[in-house]
Amino acid sequence: MKSKSISVLGSTGSIGTQTLDVIRESNGLFRAECICAGKDVFTLSAQANEFRPSLVGIYDESKVPELRELLSYTPEIVSGKDAASLCAEYPMSHTVVNGVCGISGFLPLMSAIMSGKTVAAANKESIVCAHSILEKNDSGNLTEPFSNGARIIPVDSEQSAIFQCLEEKCNVKSLILTASGGAFRDLSRRELENVTAADALSHPTWNMGRKITVDSASLFNKGLEVMEAAFLFGVDEIEVLIHRQSVVHSMVRFKDGSVKAQLSVPDMRGAIQYALTYPKRERSPLPHLNFTDCPLTFEQVDCEKYPAIPLAYEALREGRVLPVAYNAANEEAVEFFLQGRCKFTDIAKIVAYAMEKADTTVKYSDVHDIIETDTAARRHAAIALQNIN
Repeated sequence: MKSKSISVLGSTGSIGTQTLDVIRESNGLFRAECICAGKDVFTLSAQANEFRPSLVGIYDESKVPELRELLSYTPEIVSGKDAASLCAEYPMSHTVVNGVCGISGFLPLMSAIMSGKTVAAANKESIVCAHSILEKNDSGNLTEPFSNGARIIPVDSEQSAIFQCLEEKCNVKSLILTASGGAFRDLSRRELENVTAADALSHPTWNMGRKITVDSASLFNKGLEVMEAAFLFGVDEIEVLIHRQSVVHSMVRFKDGSVKAQLSVPDMRGAIQYALTYPKRERSPLPHLNFTDCPLTFEQVDCEKYPAIPLAYEALREGRVLPVAYNAANEEAVEFFLQGRCKFTDIAKIVAYAMEKADTTVKYSDVHDIIETDTAARRHAAIALQNIN
């Protein structure tokens, strides 16, 4: 059987390395045809030497000579700000795993869609920002095939769970996203005033990058997922529950009162493999759940402690400009926090200010309009930081 060719964007990050784990364990089911990273030339070259993709991309152009020296073979190399987009549209690949962090995944998503690729989407920010200019069918479901054959298959464990559980939209009452609660789930609102970046980066369940780990602690990650779920599946009613065990990845509540849930061990490789094999299921090396040693608990979200959630619902109600502003301002605020320039509790204040100042009269016609909103929100975030200090 011929291997399915895969392009892995963000190959040196958490999603990228786990995707390569899945490819490595697939017994030839998948081939890494293209890999792309930002600037970690040592990890990228080691991955390339192992998987021998025909195309290698790197954002940092200055690293290309070093990359060539470290490679044991001579693939085609692309570099610079367009490297990920070029890899996303690479004609030799069937499926693109978008594991790029933050808004940087936006243009590669658009390139992959316009090239008719199947996108295994782990970059929620690109969905939140691009949804208004992506083609939709009558149901508003972005996971249905596009007219050119392109398709989005979600990789985030929560969205993958909903995708696996979803039946006809007419029978759905609501979607239920679960959240681990992050590093500060047992702290009071008052105690959050004094937490540090080191505290925030200690996640109780998942091993992720710095930005997404902070987002998990603030629940801005879950706020982005609320919008992503609404835009992916065309369902407006989204619930969020704290679920400490991270075993129930998400649920779908139907009109007759029944609920479907997707459960598995908390390991992203399961969702990645499902996206790559869809609509089939293949054997996985991941352990099976032991239900005799698996208590499941659920709690309501304290929206005063986690203002990211009500801000996300506000952005979702507007639906076009505010989701972009929410994402951009949060990216800036998280970086301010990691640099020690603001408190953890200031992150939401900065995002709220940027959303308040956003121009919601803008009519999006192409990617440049979205980029302008993103830029303006980052500028407003910087002003909010000055006001706080």
